[in-house]
Amino acid sequence: MKTSPATKTLGEVCEVIAGQSPEGKYYNTSGEGMPFYQGKKEFGERFVDEPTTWTTQTTKTAKADDILMSVRAPVGPVNITRNDICIGRGLAAIRVGSEINRDFLYYQLLYLQPEISGKEGAVFASINKTDIQNLRLRVFLLKDQKRIVQKLDEAFAGIAKAKENAEKNLQNARALFESHLQSVFSQRGPGWADKKLEEVCGFQNGFAFKSNTFKTMGAPIIRISNIQEGRIDTENRLVFFNPKDYGENLDRYRIVKGDLLIAMSGATTGKLGFNTEDTAFYLNQRVGKFEPGKHLDKRYLYYFLSTRVEENLRISAGAAQPNLSTEQIKGFVIPLPPINEQKRIVERLDNLADQTQRFARLYEQKLEALVSLKKSILHEAFSGNL
Repeated sequence: MKTSPATKTLGEVCEVIAGQSPEGKYYNTSGEGMPFYQGKKEFGERFVDEPTTWTTQTTKTAKADDILMSVRAPVGPVNITRNDICIGRGLAAIRVGSEINRDFLYYQLLYLQPEISGKEGAVFASINKTDIQNLRLRVFLLKDQKRIVQKLDEAFAGIAKAKENAEKNLQNARALFESHLQSVFSQRGPGWADKKLEEVCGFQNGFAFKSNTFKTMGAPIIRISNIQEGRIDTENRLVFFNPKDYGENLDRYRIVKGDLLIAMSGATTGKLGFNTEDTAFYLNQRVGKFEPGKHLDKRYLYYFLSTRVEENLRISAGAAQPNLSTEQIKGFVIPLPPINEQKRIVERLDNLADQTQRFARLYEQKLEALVSLKKSILHEAFSGNL
């Protein structure tokens, strides 16, 4: 049944409490004092998760059942607190008055979130107390608010279950591929032999390009940040150089289409990627290129090494940051069947990888459709059509 709501500002029907952070010396992780939330890090699906920080000095507080809004980037996400908590500068608490139902307001703030824009500050995009108070709400009669909340609860519970199933199916599809991948290298047949990488594959580390010679155009450089899951990201974070700035021959650091690379330090240590572009790139330091000999299939090497990323990270542990040396990489031991068997294994794994990617795309499309469905239902609710 279509109803006609009144339009009011949030400040007319709610109290807004802007967060204020205590001094850091009062923080602890041992549960002493009041739970402290600084921003949306502990936001859950609807209610805030358990605290990770407490404070013995209390500044601004939110009461149980208050709605919390993230007021610094990202601006607009909301959650509900089940307990009294201390809130820092990244949050504001919204306490409902007698004219509005808490869950009705929560859903309406979800609906308004795309429109809640922060002001560009020196560090963060942010929204202040006055901005929140000036948000315009559609306020129905309380009985209609409760009816709308009941319908939204039912719809969102169904969406949550569908989302859980889609995510579980996506996880299962990927786990099946990983399980098969691991089994390939543990079930050996006749003619298999363990070989050190350096026995069957050349390896080239990158060149120490100087950052003060980086350009916005010229010859593109691949750095560790460009190594993604199984590919090279050539759209983001690219830098360039002018070969004339260097007096030496850089051909040995040049990579072409089909080359397999590995990140040797930083957060992406051990990650592998193929260059799929026709453009010639150049290797920066801490990025390595594999040069397989005639007894090693390149994609077989990729699949084997992709099962060893965590192990390679353990090998690299102990430094200030993860780091693989050229010597460590050359010393990798590879279970190697005859080249024809390698190609058969690669063909099977390629087919299974294609199937897994198709499943992944299907489930990701389902998840995107569920997000759109939530937006559509919220639109119906706050247009008075639910």
